[in-house]
Amino acid sequence: MNGSDGNFERAFLNEQKLRLAAEQLLKDKSTVLVAINNELQKKVADLEHQQMLFVQTEKMATLGTLCAGVAHEINTPLAYAMSNIESLQNSTPLLITLLKLNEQYLNNEIKESRFKHEIDILNLQYPYAYAWLYNNLQGQVNDSVEGLKRIKQIVHDLLNFAHPSSSQDKQLTDVTTGANNALRLLSSKLKLCEIKTRFEPLPLIWCNLSSINQIFVNLLMNAWQACELDLEKGCIIEVNIFELNTNICIEVKDNGCGMSEDTIAHMFDPFYTTKEVGEGTGMGMTLVYAMVSDHGGKIEVNSTLGTGTTIRCLLPLKA
Repeated sequence: MNGSDGNFERAFLNEQKLRLAAEQLLKDKSTVLVAINNELQKKVADLEHQQMLFVQTEKMATLGTLCAGVAHEINTPLAYAMSNIESLQNSTPLLITLLKLNEQYLNNEIKESRFKHEIDILNLQYPYAYAWLYNNLQGQVNDSVEGLKRIKQIVHDLLNFAHPSSSQDKQLTDVTTGANNALRLLSSKLKLCEIKTRFEPLPLIWCNLSSINQIFVNLLMNAWQACELDLEKGCIIEVNIFELNTNICIEVKDNGCGMSEDTIAHMFDPFYTTKEVGEGTGMGMTLVYAMVSDHGGKIEVNSTLGTGTTIRCLLPLKA
């Protein structure tokens, strides 16, 4: 019995020793895994931050190419608004005097004969002012308001486009909003193009509006640049948004130069571009691919050299 007890005790101690060693090994491995997981989370956060920087850099590069056109878009309504306001400014003394005379007459502070006399004097001082006020005042005020609203809309679209965003900035949105924002932002670039749109009524989807704006801007810029290479043919760009199976389909067509099979194969590669040096960053379609993928979608490309290109971005209705 003593021998058996001794064997049992040795076996127990040996098993306990092995169990403690296994527990320590498991603890050590768990510590290593936690450290690796923390490092991976840090790397993922760094990658997301770098992607945000790339997106923002591409936005700024796009805004740089649009700078002259946007300045013209702002300057035109600003010029006639300023001209109208200057005309109103010149008429201000007359308007103030008329209001004061009217107030004095209504309050019986001056007689009717004096009132008429003062009006006659104003007619002599401002021989054309009455006719101008009657015929142009309302129209110039309306034109100025419309011009300033246009400037406000342009600035609003620029701020929306330039605003930094992250993958967490998602909300229920009508994708058509992104198309309209992009078309307004690029109106000066696309003014020589025939733009055809077909926007079907769509349900709201959970998406990042800033990313949707950028997708439309990049696709439209590429379509415009593809058509720019063959100005004799004319530029026709179609923007269609419709529901396709369980997706919302963003479709941009152009009748431009088209792409070779090799270009299609590399079009989503970072820094790949067929443009001249200084005319493109090579990140436009890379970011479109990343943004569509971030929304759980996919991209389809159909292009023929000399005929044109159709790009479809399919975004799932349910994230």
